Amino acid sequence: MKRSREVEKGSEIESAIKELSMLIELKPTGDSLDSATVHIPTRLFLNVCNLVIQVLDKIGPTMAVLRQDIYQNIQRLEMLCDSDPSMYTNLVEILKKEADEGNARKGASCSKAFVWLARSLDFTVALLQRLAADPGQKMEQLVEESYNVTLKPWHGWISAAAYKVSLKLLPDNKTFINLLMPKDETYDTLKEHMQTFISLLVPFLEEIHSILILYGLDRLKST
Repeated sequence: MKRSREVEKGSEIESAIKELSMLIELKPTGDSLDSATVHIPTRLFLNVCNLVIQVLDKIGPTMAVLRQDIYQNIQRLEMLCDSDPSMYTNLVEILKKEADEGNARKGASCSKAFVWLARSLDFTVALLQRLAADPGQKMEQLVEESYNVTLKPWHGWISAAAYKVSLKLLPDNKTFINLLMPKDETYDTLKEHMQTFISLLVPFLEEIHSILILYGLDRLKST
């Protein structure tokens, strides 16, 4: 699935809000945490992840490692989805299939791609929460604190070392905020959009992490 997404009107965050709102609308009412009933629309989830890449691009080359990880994991899931769109409309069905086949924790599985995409969304939420709460805080501190509580616990020393080096390339927070805002938008409007995005994404991520626990994928680590 190759989706060209140009955000000409409004910001990437506004577009992500629309995608998350659609996810909520499509979510069955009374959904319980059961692999037979939980539904995570594959396409909409990947759309949100693609928009997160655009947000990270605004931070600059310091996020190149994370950006590449997200992109590769999106591609892995897109390739499977494109191979049989009717079968793989629900991400939970992909997890179930790989678990049944015994491949979920092996090699470049789609289950592992899903785990790391969820963690990348955790990082994005943590970063935007800190930015909204204290826009005057230094970007290096914002990114480092967000990384420490979301991605670092699951990274091995190689990945952690790469992120430590990248912290030296961060823009200042004012530059980042200006890049996040569409033309003629105020900071107050951006802050409102960030808070809306967070309020929609956090409960969705809570459900995703519960599903990862259900499939025994929540403790996976990288090198």
